[in-house]
Amino acid sequence: MAKDQNPYAKRRFPPGHLYDYPPDVPRRRVEDYYQRYVPRHLLHLMGAENITEIEIGDYTEQKLTILFTDIRNFTTISEQMSPRKNFEFINRFLESVVPVILNHNGIIDKFIGDAVMALFPGKADQALAAAISMIDAVGEMETPGIDHIPLELGIGLNTGFVMLGAVGNVDRMEITVIGDSVNLAARLQASTKQYNIPLLIGESTLNALENPEDFHIRFIDRMMVKGKKRPQSIYEVYDNDPAILQQAKSDSVGIFENALAHYHLKNVNHAVLLCTECLERAPQDTVSRFYLDRCHKFLDGWPHEGTGELDKEVAWSNSYMIDIPLIDQQHMELLANTNKLSALVREEKHEGMSDILNFLEEYAITHFKTEEELMTEFRYPFLNEHIKEHNRFIEYFTFLRQEIESKQHDKLYLMLKIDVFLVDWLLNHTTGTDKHFGTFLLEKGYLPEKAGISTA
Repeated sequence: MAKDQNPYAKRRFPPGHLYDYPPDVPRRRVEDYYQRYVPRHLLHLMGAENITEIEIGDYTEQKLTILFTDIRNFTTISEQMSPRKNFEFINRFLESVVPVILNHNGIIDKFIGDAVMALFPGKADQALAAAISMIDAVGEMETPGIDHIPLELGIGLNTGFVMLGAVGNVDRMEITVIGDSVNLAARLQASTKQYNIPLLIGESTLNALENPEDFHIRFIDRMMVKGKKRPQSIYEVYDNDPAILQQAKSDSVGIFENALAHYHLKNVNHAVLLCTECLERAPQDTVSRFYLDRCHKFLDGWPHEGTGELDKEVAWSNSYMIDIPLIDQQHMELLANTNKLSALVREEKHEGMSDILNFLEEYAITHFKTEEELMTEFRYPFLNEHIKEHNRFIEYFTFLRQEIESKQHDKLYLMLKIDVFLVDWLLNHTTGTDKHFGTFLLEKGYLPEKAGISTA
């Protein structure tokens, strides 16, 4: 029926009134129809059963993994098709990826042309498994108008606190998520094209994985992000690579990480040799080729494309404070001793190394216990997620300590590892999840002086 022939087309329904519909339409059918626009699981995250319970401005805070995906070169592809064929193609693409997201307990937030934004309120592992399966599913489709060329996806994943709520006005409302974690997920998706790989995750997603050993993951770069003082480490997930390339990347990961360390710390001539060796082992490794091109550009007089802070001590900043004096003091102590460790490695001084390593190990455990006891006392809702991050730091520290004490690695490699796995973890954890916890405590009326904690 044409719109101008529909007696209900011009009817103005009061905002939020789901059940003001033609009397001959079954209520269940209307509810099912609305779920296509606002998934029930999304409503449940906001503590609602149906859309009538949601009003503009309602929100909740959640820790989610956000997924953005996009078809590579879609503009070029779409130009070869009629409008009808474009829509048929997009829907065929969505028919391939949407069931994968739903089967991994994901929630579709929105479609943006050929792009999809999805939310995963459960394990980050489920979100990553979904991304890998999506790439496989779309790889079986062919690019319209171009014979035998598979479609290529770019997917970015990031995990963090977001505000989930209703935005709009009386005429148009939608439920969506807002936060830095969302912006970084979108940025990661866009960056997959730069490295010519299908899947990137942020360090917060890596830290949130319960079983990272189930995936093929390697550190590939550091990215400056608007609103963040520290660069964000980013990681390639290469489970979708052909078996031979996957194995070659895994076998050469030590050489690859050394190449990155030498590039980022500006020993570029040696980085060229290491990148070349990586490509000899894995000729289809697009990230190694990307770094080799970076090296040649630098040697030809182009600016260095690293973030530029790896050889500098990280000074404590008031922006790192969470306004819980005892925890702030412990953070300062951890950062100061991490700086000492980095300085000893940089100067290749072995005397005193064991003392610093012992102190950091013991102090980190004491600090984590302090936080977790407060979280338990005040019933912090994200205690389990916090404990996972603490455990991940202990894993990183233990592995890094073994590498330092083995004396088998050069100082540039160790300096990069200290920055990525200790300094970055500490400062991003402090300014992210710890700051969230500090705000929670203060909102709950926590008074440090009544807990016997000096505020001087």
